[in-house]
Amino acid sequence: MSEGVVNRRTLLRAGTIGTAAALLPAGVALAHGNRPVLTHGVQSGDVASDGALVWTRADRPSRMLVEVSADPSFRGARKLRGPLLTPETGGTGKLRLRGLPPGRRVHYRVVAEDLDGRTRSEAVVGSFRTAPLGRETVRFTWSGDVAGQGWGSNPDLGGMPIFGTMAARRPDFFIHSGDTVYADGPMQEKVTLPDGRVWRNVVTPEKLKVAETLDEYRGQFAYNLLDPKFREFAASVPAFVQWDDHEVTNNWYPGEILDLPQYTEKRVDVLAARAFRAFHEWQPVDPTRAVDGRVYRKFSYGPHVEVFILDMRSYKDANTSPRDGVGRVLGERQARWLVESLQRSRATWKVIAADLPIGLTVPDGADIEGVANGLPGAPGGREHELAWVLREIQRRKVRNTVWLTADVHYTAAHHYSPQRAAVQDFDPFWEFVSGPLHAGAFGPNALDPTFGPEAVFVHAPPAANTSPLEGFQHFGEVEVDGRSGELTVWLRDSAGVSLWSKTLRPAR
Repeated sequence: MSEGVVNRRTLLRAGTIGTAAALLPAGVALAHGNRPVLTHGVQSGDVASDGALVWTRADRPSRMLVEVSADPSFRGARKLRGPLLTPETGGTGKLRLRGLPPGRRVHYRVVAEDLDGRTRSEAVVGSFRTAPLGRETVRFTWSGDVAGQGWGSNPDLGGMPIFGTMAARRPDFFIHSGDTVYADGPMQEKVTLPDGRVWRNVVTPEKLKVAETLDEYRGQFAYNLLDPKFREFAASVPAFVQWDDHEVTNNWYPGEILDLPQYTEKRVDVLAARAFRAFHEWQPVDPTRAVDGRVYRKFSYGPHVEVFILDMRSYKDANTSPRDGVGRVLGERQARWLVESLQRSRATWKVIAADLPIGLTVPDGADIEGVANGLPGAPGGREHELAWVLREIQRRKVRNTVWLTADVHYTAAHHYSPQRAAVQDFDPFWEFVSGPLHAGAFGPNALDPTFGPEAVFVHAPPAANTSPLEGFQHFGEVEVDGRSGELTVWLRDSAGVSLWSKTLRPAR
């Protein structure tokens, strides 16, 4: 066995994996005997003013128990009985904490209790801040693209260090803009860089091939939570998570049939169903808050901020020629939900979290993968749907929208204006791009002129698939001032250094 690959049989012999284990808890080979083990830490997400969703995973059938308190010492903690952690969900479970005070730091402690109630795991702690009700300053981060293009958790770097950088910024929450895993990107233990340096990856069996089975998709999400920096971040910062293509396979769309030799299952709809199940098992996403139980949903975080999480993957049409007629990327139901929800919103800023950029041309070979078709002039293809959304935002007098996205593996600030566009019936707006978090760096992509974008700032690598060692890893940070309502955006590098910033004043 290679030293960089954690072998499941070895852990079974060590007694660290129980009968419930459908996944490899690599890096957690602890001698706990017959006690349950929480193998991948804790996470929180979909936070609201009265609570949040808390997640964990155990190595055997057990009961999730949670204590919650405003005191980090857990004096006077409220004790809650969570779901059973069973093989049906790969050992994962989630519990929504309710009835908590708004705008407060909340501490929680999770244990797994075996089914006869005799033994418990060691406790794992986490915390989050509930959304405020008053006009308090709100700060959050966003980015996407984790462990892609063969760049995984590197023990020489302590894992994926950018997550430690983001945690140090102490954001109230994090928007994960998609490509949360790279299920289609196998890893090697070592990668020799062009200058002769060697990049090392922690590798698990599930990361040695493309994911096809449910357990292999589960293993993609498990992998990230084995990283110490990722796990610490997840325990201290609540997330709003969306998905894009690499949770399933590159550039996928519903109904696609693959022509790739590495896949034995060619039906993307079958793969997507398995990936979707694993996504919901392993991410702190509350399907009861989603419109159709899937991904797109909205959350208020005080009177200044409302976040609209989009799904630009599940409802899109086939990747076709740039000159094809009318296309879709949101689907009619989601597009209408978006504009109607924006119209009803009373938040100062409406933050639209998109998993694909609007004006960047994202090709799929000779076809088009993203919204922009790369052609000048009137909207074509999926641009028709986006044009309708922008037109309705103007017609319904929705003010102060900001679009945040990732996907293209570099960071940029785009300003859209009807004065530069082929269409004029929309209001000017900003789109901010960030990423990757820990993946190959690429770019920049060509801007499509249809909606009049201007690249005000771009930070991209000089070559494709630049390793994280070269510094072209990025996250974005947003702060909305509680008194003035002004929104400031910073585009930051992996060390947290601000590369560019912009302050926007709200329109009244």
